[in-house]
Amino acid sequence: MLVFNIDDYGARKNSSELSTAAIAAAIAAAEEAGGGTVCVPPGCYRTGAIIMKSSIELHISPGATLSFSDHPDDYPVVTSCWEGVKQEVYASCIFGQDLENVSVTGSGRLEGNGQAWWDKHRNRRGELAYPRPKLISFDGCRRVTLRDVSLANSPSWTVHPVRCQDVTIDNLSIFNPADSPNTDGIDPESCTNVRISNCQIDVGDDCIAIKAGTEDTEARVPCENITITNCTMIHGHGGVVIGSEMSGNVRNVVISNCVFKQTDRGIRLKSRRGRGGVVEDIRVSNIVMEDVICPFILNLYYFCGPRGKDQYVWDKHPHPVTEETPCFRRIHFANITARRVHAAAGFLYGLAEQYVAEVTFDQIDISMAENATPGQPAMMAGIKDMSSRGFFLGNVRDIRFRNVTVENHAGPAFYVENGERVTVENCESRNTKQAERLLEQVTLPPQESLGGTLD
Repeated sequence: MLVFNIDDYGARKNSSELSTAAIAAAIAAAEEAGGGTVCVPPGCYRTGAIIMKSSIELHISPGATLSFSDHPDDYPVVTSCWEGVKQEVYASCIFGQDLENVSVTGSGRLEGNGQAWWDKHRNRRGELAYPRPKLISFDGCRRVTLRDVSLANSPSWTVHPVRCQDVTIDNLSIFNPADSPNTDGIDPESCTNVRISNCQIDVGDDCIAIKAGTEDTEARVPCENITITNCTMIHGHGGVVIGSEMSGNVRNVVISNCVFKQTDRGIRLKSRRGRGGVVEDIRVSNIVMEDVICPFILNLYYFCGPRGKDQYVWDKHPHPVTEETPCFRRIHFANITARRVHAAAGFLYGLAEQYVAEVTFDQIDISMAENATPGQPAMMAGIKDMSSRGFFLGNVRDIRFRNVTVENHAGPAFYVENGERVTVENCESRNTKQAERLLEQVTLPPQESLGGTLD
């Protein structure tokens, strides 16, 4: 195996001088040789954007740090995706486009130095000409491997493969402060055959978010065949999230053997009218959650982002079903424990014209927090704060609860508003805050949906 040490190409260790040109020279030499390993030896190297090439492994040695510049001039402008839309953006700290056999490995560290980027985003939005860099992004690539590296303080999303095939992400440690804006952990978008395993993710937004573009994306490319296993998620807005960018469809996702701790929400699916697309064939099993607002959210009235506050999005009356109508179906949860839950055991809310359908919960054990903090389980118009509620379902069809326990809750363990064929088998309500029925079902006209039942 050919190894190209960046020191041999003029990189400056433990210096304020940028080593961008030296790293680019090492990558060019490896490319000319037909491929090889570009090695970052122990020490700290400051650099701007690194543009990868095919058949190159960028190896960050133990004790090595790539410390990325926080100056926009050190990042070329490229055409890629930002929040589901193809547009011009600052190149990611490590970026590649239309490549094959590309890797970032090693037990060293990628330091994104995100503070200056976050400050620009928070306080002076007009100062940046283009969206912030991600820490690692590959666009339109095949056979991508990310393994063993520590990533910290990303300017925005941390790992973002877009339109890639055959992606392996293994044993990454990702840390971004809890208050850092839009610093998702791992966001596969419109990718096929993605394996995410053995990662620890502690970030300021969603830990893992699966996406497939928005209604403003001309090419609708699905995100499919995704496995997520043996990961620990801490803080963040959600453990594993699907959407709200899902216009190209998301299907065939398996999530297993994970721990979520203080992730605002656990498994969260979100979309709205106008997005279109289908989320289907999702299986979630062997998950432990602790100290979350709500473990399960399937929300088709999500209102964040462009046009999210339009009446078309929040109106509870039925609209015609068109290609703009999103759909959630065939979603299955099993063998899940959630402790110290605050707002609700689960929140499923379909559109008046397109119910959330074919969802099962099997062997689920949920315990509400003793001193629950009231909060909103989902972002949608009309919802009020909840505290220690059971499952709240609205506009649903073919939902089955089997061997589900809800403990220390207020109100019914299962409240169903406008539901069809909802079954509760061998379920139990324990230590309720007041005497309540296990299951309550009501039919309400649209204008009364999300009414006083949530106080």
